[in-house]
This record gives sequence, structure tokens and C-alpha cells, in this order.
Amino acid sequence: MSDNRLGDALAAQRAAEVRRAARALLRRPLLRAGGSHADDFRLVRQHATELRTWFERNTGWALLVDSEVARLRRIPGRADDSTHPARDQRTGLPFSRRRYVLVCLCLAVLERAEQQVALGRLAEQVVLAAADPALDAAGVEFGLGDREQRTDLVAVVRLLLEWGVLTKVAGDEGAFLKSAGDALYDVDRRVLAVLLVARRGPSTVLADGFGERLAELNAEVLPDSDELRNRALRHSLTRRLLDDPVVYLEGLTENESAYLTSQRGALTRRIGELTGLVPEVRAEGLAMVDPDDDLTDLRMPESGTDGHVALLVAEYLAGSGGSIPLADLHQRVAGWAVEHAGFWRRSSTTPGAEVELAEQAVERLVALGLLECAVGPDGAALVRPRPALDRYRVGDAVLLEPGQSAPRKSAKAMAGRTKGTRNR
Repeated sequence: MSDNRLGDALAAQRAAEVRRAARALLRRPLLRAGGSHADDFRLVRQHATELRTWFERNTGWALLVDSEVARLRRIPGRADDSTHPARDQRTGLPFSRRRYVLVCLCLAVLERAEQQVALGRLAEQVVLAAADPALDAAGVEFGLGDREQRTDLVAVVRLLLEWGVLTKVAGDEGAFLKSAGDALYDVDRRVLAVLLVARRGPSTVLADGFGERLAELNAEVLPDSDELRNRALRHSLTRRLLDDPVVYLEGLTENESAYLTSQRGALTRRIGELTGLVPEVRAEGLAMVDPDDDLTDLRMPESGTDGHVALLVAEYLAGSGGSIPLADLHQRVAGWAVEHAGFWRRSSTTPGAEVELAEQAVERLVALGLLECAVGPDGAALVRPRPALDRYRVGDAVLLEPGQSAPRKSAKAMAGRTKGTRNR
């Protein structure tokens, strides 16, 4: 009997370790042997075989693990999802088009660099690379004389430091920004080698438009049997359930919708066993909710001014009954700024601040699958509630008689808050 209990305890411990390792990979698809996430790396390496099997079978994502890095080659469920932008490490603002171009140019330069590189030297090489006629024709310019452009380069370097491509040896990016100094970095070639996630080399993509090039970059071979088609559907839907806060049936193809309807229990059970995510279901779709709330890059609700604005906007729109003009939402936020002036940051009551506050809240709620933006017949911008927003509807207070039980909440209310990070 004691042997059985010991075996059960060991099995439970192993399952818990595998879950922790899987969650670590979903939070950070690239882990290094050293640094602040070394414990996660060791756990992933210890259970690499089981994790590799699960991800390949259920998502089609390959897992590379060696003595230096663990890399989950996480191809997104949707190529048109723009809700996971790279962000400035200091301000949290999303990257601009130029910064994305600079990321690619920096990586190209680092591929040919020595084991160490100075920020000034990196900047000079990026300027030369940016002089490519194709970039000039696309309207991309970069030079060191403009402080704004130098700021863009520093933001990219800080992102590469976060990813582990670069490790600081000496100096400071701020000094470079002020033209008062430089910084020196080690280049981690192993991280650099596994950073790109694509089914084919970018240089082999022949399409012209951005959307077409992106689709071709990760295009899969069309399956030619029922078994392969079902596997492709399983991969696609599992990726969506891990990536997206809410998967709506209206956003799926007919085949995906049919497969999700028939295989929902099996899909959610497998995901739940590996990750601990819990399914919440309603007629419109499905969400995988994280009880621990640490597999998300956007939280709802969240503290601070921006978090409070987002919550107020969610409550207001959940009870609106339909679309409202974005301009009306600006006015509503301006009123809240006065009402909550003692709790919000000082700049919130500055004329015009309500526009930024409202639009940041809308951006957050769209990313969480709670709102969608549209254009009205008159060309005005509209915001429209989605079904998952019902979770934030404020109902009427109910006075209970002594001994009376509170009304039960629907088990089918969507959470709309799990959103896996996608650091590629």
C-alpha cells in the first residue's frame, strides 16, 4: 500500500513539474541556461521529451532543447493577429514600423559581427544597411543625427538584451543616446541562431504584399487525407486556444467550427492537463482561463489609471446594448477623469488626455477579445461589444430575504482574460 502511495506521489510530482515547464515555455518561448530564468530552463530540459511530444502532436510546434537554450518554435494560430506587438522596455509603447525594421537590420548586422560589439559600431553598421535602395523606396530612413531615430535604435537594443541576444559588458545606452558615451555587449550566437521562427527562409518568399509574404512565410503543405486534415485542424485550434483570450465560432472556418464542436472536450482536456488552464464555454465560443493569472501579457482588471479606465469602459460598454461612437467614449472618459481625479495620475485631467486614455483602453479590450472596432455609415469610428464582455456587465442589486440563497452565476460566462505571451 505504501508503495502505491509513493508511486502516486512521484507521478503527481512529475506531472506538476511538466506543467510548470510547459507554462514556462508558454510565458517565454526562448529560455537560456543562465540568467533569471535558469530554473525554468533546467525544468524544461529535464522534461524535454514529454514536452516535445505534446507540442508536436497537439500544436505542430517544434521544441529545440540543448545545453544552452530551450526554444519553442511557436508559430501563431493567426497570421493577422496584431495584438501582440513588440513593446518598448521602458515605456511599454508598441514598436513603430521603423523599429521593426531596425530589429531585422540589427539581427542581420549581429549575424556578421564579432563575439563582442559596441553600440556605436552596431549603429554605424545599421546605418549602412538602412541605405539599401529597397528600404529607401519603402520610405524607411535611419540616421544617427536625429535623436528620435537614436531612441528607436536604443529601444531595439534593449529588446535584444531582454531576449538574450545581447549581454551588457560595460557602458550605458543612455550615454549613447546623449552622444556622451558608448556601451559594449557580448553577442550570444546560440540565441541569435534560434531566434527566427518560420517554416521557410524569408529570402525564399516570392510574394509581393505584406500579408501575402507573411502567409507564405509560415504556409503549411495542404493535407491530402482525412487523418492529416484532422491533425491540421487540431493543431490550428490548439494554437488558437493557447494564444487567444477568446476563440469565437464566428471567426473560424466551417471545418474548424465543426471540429471544435465535436472535439471540444478532448481539446480542452489535453490543454488543461498540460497547462492547468480551465475552459469556459458559451454558445458563441470558448476561452481557456488561467486560474493563476500568470500566462497573460494583458490583465483585466489591472491596477493603475490605465487599468481602471479599461474596467470602466468595459462596464459601460457591456451595458450599452450596442455600438457607440469612439468620440462619445472620449467624452465619457473625460467625465471619469474629473470624477476620479484624486486617484488617477495628474495628467488625466489635461485637455485631450481623454483621447489617449480611451483609445488605450479600447486597444486593451480589443486585444482581450472583448471589443471590436468598426466604421459607421458616416465614416465615424465605432466600438462594438463582443459576447465575452458580458462578464463585466453590472447587474441590479438584489436584496435577499433571510435564508434566501444568492442567484447562481452562469457557468458559461467567458473570462476573456487569458492571453499567452508570444515572444518570438
